Amino acid sequence: MRFLGINAIFHDPAAALIVDGKVVAAAEEERFSRRKHGKRPLPFSAWELPEQAAAWCLREAGIGPEDIDAVAYSYDPALVEQRPDGDWEDLRTRYAVRAPLFLSTALPGLDPAKVRYVPHHIAHAASAGLASPWRDCAVLVCDGRGEDVSHLAGRYTGGELEVLAAQRLPHSLGLMYEDVTEHLGFLRSSDEYKVMALASYGRPRFLEELRDLVYATDDGGFHVTPIEWSGYAKALRKGEPWTDDHADLAASVQARLEEVLLDLARWLHERTGERRLALAGGVALNCVANTRLLAEGPFEEVWVQPAAGDSGTALGGALHLAQAYGEPAAPMSTAALGRGFTDEELGAWLDVARVPYTRPADLAGAVAAELAADRIVAWFQGRSEYGPRALGHRSLLAHPGHAANTERLNDVKGREQFRPIAPMVLEDRAAAVFARGPVPSPYMLFVHDVRPGWRERLPAVVHVDGTARIQTVSPAAEPLMARVLAEFEARTGLPVLVNTSLNTAGRPMVDDPRDALECFGSAPVDVLALGPYLIRRGEVFAS
Repeated sequence: MRFLGINAIFHDPAAALIVDGKVVAAAEEERFSRRKHGKRPLPFSAWELPEQAAAWCLREAGIGPEDIDAVAYSYDPALVEQRPDGDWEDLRTRYAVRAPLFLSTALPGLDPAKVRYVPHHIAHAASAGLASPWRDCAVLVCDGRGEDVSHLAGRYTGGELEVLAAQRLPHSLGLMYEDVTEHLGFLRSSDEYKVMALASYGRPRFLEELRDLVYATDDGGFHVTPIEWSGYAKALRKGEPWTDDHADLAASVQARLEEVLLDLARWLHERTGERRLALAGGVALNCVANTRLLAEGPFEEVWVQPAAGDSGTALGGALHLAQAYGEPAAPMSTAALGRGFTDEELGAWLDVARVPYTRPADLAGAVAAELAADRIVAWFQGRSEYGPRALGHRSLLAHPGHAANTERLNDVKGREQFRPIAPMVLEDRAAAVFARGPVPSPYMLFVHDVRPGWRERLPAVVHVDGTARIQTVSPAAEPLMARVLAEFEARTGLPVLVNTSLNTAGRPMVDDPRDALECFGSAPVDVLALGPYLIRRGEVFAS
């Protein structure tokens, strides 16, 4: 059977396709439209259908819209309390009611009667529990909002979900974090990770006050009192410099979020007795909180879905339908579910662009040599990643042993200098370099302590608090990247590379060859590894 999942109601519109129990394709619309998070000018910023992503998923499977057995739409308008005409939520709900017709227009041949509404947090839960490596586990979802709740706690047993708690709006940990994101001069529903990064520069000196305002309740939920953030630090406009007060506010909110999540996890563990926890929802992209949940919480194992934000509800919705129709899909084994291109297609793009290139016999060795010489390499290989993390398919790579590369890469990307850059490391070398966090960690969703003996050797990837958000690389899953890492270590003695997303500030991650060539032409990147081909900046601009 064939199940198409669609997210199109808040942000990060996406599509995912399951065929005969296998996840065939999943992609965010931003990779096609080049509008980050799928946002358009108000009032339509949250209502972009993933038309191109959905059409591509079907092409990837070699089927048409008429071949779909059911479509999951990850929002159920029947769960929303109706408000007077003109209210924002009422407009959103009326849009969702008409979604089957919109989808049948976008995908000619699709029967609108095949569209099934899957509640937002059920789709999130499925994207964690049904995609995880385990058949039975506890599941915790936390984000800004769904239809009428902002959280779900439950467990999967034999693939069936039992909901144990759900927090009704207006109480929301995700919206609280969005509010402080906006107060600090960042873009809400987009830049929350910047607050997490800024928190490392501050002290949680407002924590006691926040404990009185934000706290877990004895029913598995929580309470969030409306907070006047200007009482802690003045509001910043975009680009204004932050002060110690702003860093301390970020640190305090981050710390309180972690504490409440720990309380929620303890409640869930007491009710289920499960050893394993699967996480989803936008809050699950907070890798600092994830690590604390694993280190201090009651669960022995924690798994986070790599597209844990709203884009992941497309996959979760499809997984939920597959389970309901008696054809459950296999657990998620990779995030490389987006577009890929053949060597011939990539070569044709280079010929059209008329840029000089080579095809080295040993690509891994050639790239490792460039990196050892402290050159920045744009890396475009295989299928693109589903979710916000670059995982060695659409990446910028650099030498981790030079402290100046942190500023250098932030300049390349045009972003704030307090932002850390992340390391990738061979899975079997990770424990020697990093501590505390889980290994393997293939999706870059936990932070690890950098061992003292390595901090001075890897200054580009060590954050101000001595941690790093690592990605472990398995030779079985990623043989080419594993060879690059091995070749780089042979040349430098360092088993680690800098890995950050292949994009510039405000732009979605590079997805197709045109995007890669445009990014390479506009940013001070030294080398582009496009499939088996190498393009060197000096040769391009000398020709």
